[in-house]
Amino acid sequence: MKALICGAGIAGCALAWRLERAGWDVELVERAPAFRDGGYMIDFFGPGTAVAERMGLLPRLHELRYPFSTLEYVDGKGMRTSRLRMTEDFTEVISLLRGDLARSIYAEVSSPVRYGTTVEAVEQADGEAGVSVLLTDGTRRQVDLLVGADGVHSRVRELVFGPEQRYLRYLGHHVAAFIVDDAEVSRRTGAFYRMLTVPGLMAGAYALRGDRAALMFLRRDPDPALPDDPAVTLRRDYGDLGWILPDALRQCPQPPDLYYDPVTQVEMEGWSRGNVVLLGDACQAVSLFAGHGAALAMAGAWVLAEELGAAKGDMAGAMARYEERMRPAVTQTQEFGRGFVGWMAPGSRWRIAARDWLVRAAALPGGKRMLMKSLTPTFHDPLTESATDRVAVGGSSSGRWGR
Repeated sequence: MKALICGAGIAGCALAWRLERAGWDVELVERAPAFRDGGYMIDFFGPGTAVAERMGLLPRLHELRYPFSTLEYVDGKGMRTSRLRMTEDFTEVISLLRGDLARSIYAEVSSPVRYGTTVEAVEQADGEAGVSVLLTDGTRRQVDLLVGADGVHSRVRELVFGPEQRYLRYLGHHVAAFIVDDAEVSRRTGAFYRMLTVPGLMAGAYALRGDRAALMFLRRDPDPALPDDPAVTLRRDYGDLGWILPDALRQCPQPPDLYYDPVTQVEMEGWSRGNVVLLGDACQAVSLFAGHGAALAMAGAWVLAEELGAAKGDMAGAMARYEERMRPAVTQTQEFGRGFVGWMAPGSRWRIAARDWLVRAAALPGGKRMLMKSLTPTFHDPLTESATDRVAVGGSSSGRWGR
């Protein structure tokens, strides 16, 4: 069996890993010119770590993780306004850069990856098995399965299911992230995850190894259209807020080193057509407000490969069962994300004050457990064998990058 996977990120590489070991002939194409490092910090656990353990990746992920025990909110002078310690509640969380997770999976994949290439056209004939795929380099592939694991702005989804406007749900914010190589900014950020919020704007920072710092920004905006120059926009909106931001923003790169995108979710009635199936953010983006996107991407890859292996030639049945197992977790996480916007990016000063009060109240007996329940989505575990026999599991720690 031959599979072409469009997208060599977390979802695509995790699926390639599993299909290789099931005897499939796999090829990946990736529109980016090279492997994409960096990205924002994620909290990785739940079904994601279960899949990573099955893949033998946990020792490497523990090497790459960053210690995280405290979330601090600060003002423009860098002074703490509230603090939330997360120790015993998050012993299973692996905090690491999204790019480090992707590279750990990628390193274990032996299938070829064609960078700077994506899908140009897809043809499926009625009554015939397989898919004919034309790539942007002019070559053609005849495969048994085409997988669109190419993100929120999926080219495969556009070609097979229609324009992305049908499926994207904008959550009223723009997000940006980049990494600076600056020892002083890293030192001033410190070992905690720190966030500065004013109405409609949030900036977060976390010190990285090698005298670097990772930064993320959220901006409330009713218009999903991206600015012509996102670096200029960030400097305009955040440059006068103080703390480490003026120094960090002077070093703000241009895309692709600067990640900048609307905060969106993807909602679709069906994830497959014929021998084409979507995976990861292409069909199940939950947004950084909800978190758990990386974990759900890995779980989705595992479930899809598992169902394909049990299909005995029934490709349509395998895809239907994959969607049946994954959809409840995706839907529940998306619902949580839509409700979490007001916490992660408060729109007014009184909401900011209320959030800080709740964080301080967590220090009271029983307060932390109650607060963490409100910050963590709960969903059914898609890795269970039966779609009707699921166990509720916790989601991701919220109030961080987008998990």
